[in-house]
Amino acid sequence: MRLPIESFAGRIRCEAFALILVPMLASCASPAQLASASAASRNPTGPAADYPVVIGSPYKIGDTLYTPADAMNYDEVGYAAADEGSGITASNHTLPLPSYAEVTSLKTGHTILVRVERRGPMNGDQLVGLSQAALAQLGASAGDPVRLRRVNPLEAERAALRAGRSAPARMDTPASLVAVLKRKLPAEGSANLAREKPRIAPAALAVASPDPSEAPTGSGTAPSPSPSPVLATTPQATAAPRPLAVARARQTPVPSTGAKAPSADQKTNATSAVADRPYMVQAATMSTLERAQKVAGSIGGSIAKAGQYFRVRTGPFATRDQAQASLAKVRAAGYTDARIFTNG
Repeated sequence: MRLPIESFAGRIRCEAFALILVPMLASCASPAQLASASAASRNPTGPAADYPVVIGSPYKIGDTLYTPADAMNYDEVGYAAADEGSGITASNHTLPLPSYAEVTSLKTGHTILVRVERRGPMNGDQLVGLSQAALAQLGASAGDPVRLRRVNPLEAERAALRAGRSAPARMDTPASLVAVLKRKLPAEGSANLAREKPRIAPAALAVASPDPSEAPTGSGTAPSPSPSPVLATTPQATAAPRPLAVARARQTPVPSTGAKAPSADQKTNATSAVADRPYMVQAATMSTLERAQKVAGSIGGSIAKAGQYFRVRTGPFATRDQAQASLAKVRAAGYTDARIFTNG
């Protein structure tokens, strides 16, 4: 018969043996396995991997002094370089590490989301260094002109980039805006756009829905969407007058032309024409049908061809409230440039 004290002593011997055996087995692991385990503990893939954010001190490359800063409105044009990073990642001279940015090719308008996690490029004054995977997704080469704009993406997109995967396709930049951005390119280095952003008329993607506070003009119908993006030169000149401006205009005597004023029925019909126009939500404008179909499938939208582009929309909706609800869902899906327009 085994006494209780003997069983207790046996357990002590087993635990002591385990304490000796575990370190021995660990010593048998290869240096590569130990390094991999150590790296995994230092580089988590969850949200904690984005913190702490590192800014760093000013430094020089050649004669150029770079001062890192936490600039939320960072938006520049310049040139891309290739670097040795892995995944869909990038290097930059001043953005916080890590941070997230959209890179747009100023040759094609294609736009991708990257994770900025390195300083550089360290051998020149290029705007951004892109990993080989990032260059491939963008369809660009070293030396191509690009736009780099800091963004705050959804956690799902951050997680994909942290895991080495690509984020969902971004909306292509319209050719008209690409042309404006190319004119901002310096001969070398980069140029800051945050102080002077190129402006695009609402008609570049869609006709904005009417403001109830604005007085209807003409027949009360808004112009149809332009088939291709159009740059705004003087957007204020095309805006409908505000009620105050209309009131002042009515106080000024106008010579009579002999024409009859519109009847109450005509005014009612014009107002109904505005009210009956359905609302649409435009999520994106893509350069290829395949990319447009991918976006439409993700938001349950439809595709309309406009010149060489493909517009992805949801709707039509009878009321603006319904359109606003759809707009919120589309933007939550990652298409932050989506907007409402009338289908009249």
